[in-house]
Amino acid sequence: MTQTAFEVVGEARTGRWVVTCDHATNIVPDWVGGGSLGIGAPDMERHIAYDVGAAGVTRHLADALGSPAILSRFSRLVIDPNRGEDDPTLLMKLYDGTIIPANRHADAAELERRKQRLYHPYHAAQARLTARDGAVLLAVHSFTPRLNGRDPRPWQIGILHSHLDSRLALPLIDRLRQEPDLCVGDNQPYSGHLPGDSVDRHALAHGRPNVLIELRNDLIADDAAQALWARRLAPILTEVLAASGL
Repeated sequence: MTQTAFEVVGEARTGRWVVTCDHATNIVPDWVGGGSLGIGAPDMERHIAYDVGAAGVTRHLADALGSPAILSRFSRLVIDPNRGEDDPTLLMKLYDGTIIPANRHADAAELERRKQRLYHPYHAAQARLTARDGAVLLAVHSFTPRLNGRDPRPWQIGILHSHLDSRLALPLIDRLRQEPDLCVGDNQPYSGHLPGDSVDRHALAHGRPNVLIELRNDLIADDAAQALWARRLAPILTEVLAASGL
């Protein structure tokens, strides 16, 4: 099922996981700046516009886990679905050194328009999927190997989690660290909890088990690499969930 704001894959699948990709695409709807945010094509291909490679991993993981997936169909620069409604970064005006002209003077009415047409429909669909019995939220993101002016990031994979619920995340980190070739981040390269973010809204607020995976985007640049990571992670996720008793 594909809508303007989101795509749902495999809704009839019976696996417990609900795989989400908040930053799946760099699409700018034609009703936002005529389909342009005023930045160049190279910037729209960067991590500032979407999570490079994450959509492919999401699809492959959902297939491997026999579970549904939901993917956004708008750039995070149009409006960021992984932010609470009152978060000042919901509509970014500057990101990793790039000014976003179409957002620079966006007023409250424009923000509300983007919420109604994109943000709210995406979250309504995610709420419907995660309301299924026994649902476990698996959020898939990617990160750039290096932010402008910052040190290189050594992790291939990071597991993000909130102090409010680490029931799956901590065992998953322990299990991944048994893999000799992996450098695994624990709440790296980001902190694992923002009030009102997708995990907060669809898992923590309902007591649902959850985990957020961040993959370094240079490692998932094409479909073959995305499929490889999904095949590697799916049995580990299945093993950790079964051992958790959740």
